[in-house]
Amino acid sequence: MIFLDRNEFNFKPSQKVIDAVKNFNPEDLCFYTRIYDQGKKSVVSVRLSEIYGVPESQVLLGYGGEDILKNVVHYYLTKGDNRSILIPEFSWWYYNRIASECGGETHMYPLHELEDTFAYDIDEVIRITCDVHPRMLLIASPNNPTGNSLTPDEITRIMESIPSDTMVLIDEAYASFISADTHYIAPLVEKHSNLIISRTLSKFYGLPGLRMGFGFMGKGHDGFLNYANKYLGYNRFSEAVALAALESDEHYRNVANQMQWDRDLFKKELGNLPGFKVYKSVANFILIKYPIEIKEALQEALRVQEYKIKFMSDKGLESCLRITLGRPEQIQVVVDTIKKVYLSR
Repeated sequence: MIFLDRNEFNFKPSQKVIDAVKNFNPEDLCFYTRIYDQGKKSVVSVRLSEIYGVPESQVLLGYGGEDILKNVVHYYLTKGDNRSILIPEFSWWYYNRIASECGGETHMYPLHELEDTFAYDIDEVIRITCDVHPRMLLIASPNNPTGNSLTPDEITRIMESIPSDTMVLIDEAYASFISADTHYIAPLVEKHSNLIISRTLSKFYGLPGLRMGFGFMGKGHDGFLNYANKYLGYNRFSEAVALAALESDEHYRNVANQMQWDRDLFKKELGNLPGFKVYKSVANFILIKYPIEIKEALQEALRVQEYKIKFMSDKGLESCLRITLGRPEQIQVVVDTIKKVYLSR
């Protein structure tokens, strides 16, 4: 089965990652790491501190970005009487789920469909946040499933315009696909104590099975750090592989660049067909509006070829497909299948 439905990685890991797996000493698993004796979380948080220029004490680690998101939402929505959280209208269903797990009150703010993209209205996000005054504001950049993102300047404007006691959680799981520039992160978390930025090794670094997420937060949150940090350290095998991935940016940047071929093919082959719209995406997936009447036939045609894509069911996106960007030969099969089903309807 070719899985193009959950934004996983259909390419090869870097050679450094492969070597780290092959050369890992299983006897290391017989002992905890000792780095917590130095007041550090992990060898990975130390390396991330060096790469991103953020103090190690403000680096977060988790078992995937999912773990960080859940810890943040659960902690801050259960401190005090304000349990409200703002999330994007079209976004990962899991945001609403983790808020509901701890009794959170979810409010939506709009994402606007433009000609061939979705977009945040920054002034609107600021206005709604000031009106609702939630405990938390969650922003996804790039957003899943719409594929749109915010610029560092837009993030800065939001942070400078909303209540300082609203915790802002920016899910940047796909951000490395946009740009290699991360210099905006350190100044933002230095200036804004109410900011948390979450990232992961699951997407750009292609290691969703490793379950290693990371992030950065403003100062003054010892209570949350005590809640979220692992006293006895992290998985030592995962640490070794994570360090190798972080030293393999050139390999993964090349993979990310190859994905433009996929985007161009979807636009060229489907963009002008009646009933289709190919949305711009800066992530490793693409959202496509299609004629809903071909849904069952398309599902069957893909099933026969052992391909799986995401048929959206979210309100307002029911006539959309979300397709993970994979290897050229995989995407060619998907495009050819969609066209064949459409033309034979």
